[in-house]
Amino acid sequence: MERIRGIKPGALAAAVFAFTATSAAAQESGWSYEATIYLFMPETETKLDTPLGTLDGTLSFKDALENLDFAFMGALAATNGQWSVLADYNYTNLSFSNTTSGPAAGELETSVKTQFLTALLGYRVRDDQSVAVDLAGGFRWYSTDTEFSLTPSGLPERTNDADASWVDPVLGVRARFALSDSWTSTAYVDYGGFRSGSQTWSVLLTADYAINERWVIRGGYRYISFEHDIDGSDYEFDQSGPLIGAAYRF
Repeated sequence: MERIRGIKPGALAAAVFAFTATSAAAQESGWSYEATIYLFMPETETKLDTPLGTLDGTLSFKDALENLDFAFMGALAATNGQWSVLADYNYTNLSFSNTTSGPAAGELETSVKTQFLTALLGYRVRDDQSVAVDLAGGFRWYSTDTEFSLTPSGLPERTNDADASWVDPVLGVRARFALSDSWTSTAYVDYGGFRSGSQTWSVLLTADYAINERWVIRGGYRYISFEHDIDGSDYEFDQSGPLIGAAYRF
């Protein structure tokens, strides 16, 4: 499914407001909620195959914040008994440069605007004092507007674009471990695509500290990957690194 219209951060904020405004009534029917704002500080690598060769733009972890133009990252979760619903949204706007080698050697300027939204329906298959395990299924929507500007030695600048949106089905599993009254740990993995020319997968590991019944501080590591055929060219996008966040339960 190509060329899906982009989701704007303002629209997401309006959805969050509406979600919060109706939570009191919804909780009467047994639902509980958790809203999380987090900062993901990853190493970023994006690739695009071109007639000149593979363009590979890489931003290291130590330069991530310095080259960040704008970002919004947040998640909403709702739970009722064994059932749960999760939505995770990430928007980043990055610009950076690096030197490439091989057939596409030269100075490469990369401008990356990406969005992804993961929406999942989960069902708890194990729940005891030590561990809770959920199986989940849903979709991941991804949108990229990426421009690669390559300046080979002694030659004019050449520009290539990767501008597309698509949706992949996703299956995942999440395990939460109770370490103490205040500490828990979460491990999550998913895979999606299940078709030629498109796949995505992610891994999330966190340690969570409950300050009180409402507030949770969260830190950990995340890896997420996308591969897709855009107009006959192989496109890849990978991010990996630490994240920190705060969650509010209501």
